[in-house]
Amino acid sequence: MRDPYEVLGVPRSANAAAIKSAYRKLAKKHHPDSNKNDPKAAERFAELNTANEILGDEDKRKQFDRGEIDADGKPRFQGFPGGGGPRGRAGPGGFESYTFRSGGAGAGPGGGAFEDILNSMFGGGMRGARPGAGGAGQFEFDTGGIGLDLDLNVAMTVSLEESVQGGEKRVRLPSGKELNVKIPVGVVSGQQIRLKGQGETVPGHPPGDLLITITVAPHAFFKVEGADLRIDLPVTLYEAVLGGKVRVPTLGNAVELSVPKNTSSGRTFRLKGKGLPKAGGTGDLFVIVRIILPDGNDAELEALMEKWRDQHPYNPRSGLG
Repeated sequence: MRDPYEVLGVPRSANAAAIKSAYRKLAKKHHPDSNKNDPKAAERFAELNTANEILGDEDKRKQFDRGEIDADGKPRFQGFPGGGGPRGRAGPGGFESYTFRSGGAGAGPGGGAFEDILNSMFGGGMRGARPGAGGAGQFEFDTGGIGLDLDLNVAMTVSLEESVQGGEKRVRLPSGKELNVKIPVGVVSGQQIRLKGQGETVPGHPPGDLLITITVAPHAFFKVEGADLRIDLPVTLYEAVLGGKVRVPTLGNAVELSVPKNTSSGRTFRLKGKGLPKAGGTGDLFVIVRIILPDGNDAELEALMEKWRDQHPYNPRSGLG
């Protein structure tokens, strides 16, 4: 994945508020529901969510800035003390697996001592070297009958809509291999999907499994509270005063909400069954009215309000003491 700062279009010096603002703006712009004819919209939206998971979390952002995790939030191998040591390949959980080779007499200074060090580290749990080309050998660790952990762990971010409706999503493994993964209906953050036999492989052992940990990305409009959803609904001043029908988005099709006359900002309406699936039914959608005034100065509106203030004064804060 690209650098999360580049994805959100913010400098490395950006504060938390600037990062949050940039994410919300881009999430609204690239949300799959607003780009149904763009096949790459979901991919861009997932990239935004991954970048926000890193930069929106103070600890993860510091880890990324220090080079401890990569752009996908996975740990980076920092190397052995002093910069030396054997080289390896990515293994389960982001750790490295290593093959130690000995060249026998031709291994160079300290070759035998290195074997002694390894044997002392692993309690003598290393088998002897198997002869190979040029007299080289490969040490094998004696597992003592304990099975190797060959499971591979990766993370996947899904949208709220994907978590509710299910579907299919492509995941890229550290090896570069890509797989299509079926997303179960009703999946939640923290849930794991197990794909048998898609993990690491070692000769003489059955392949491990691929464990995919799901994260449901924050939604641009909806706030999740258990099986219920909440949304702030902007309305005009005249809609609040005069009432009317207002279009409200849901996870399915949009619905019309009848706003009564003289509706105050903050009033909450409940739409039954428009939330998330739950045992024995579906949660609700709570719509909170937010009165939004027009941008800029409006002399006519100001004159009207001055006249109203003089002729119909009232104090909504009288109960506050």
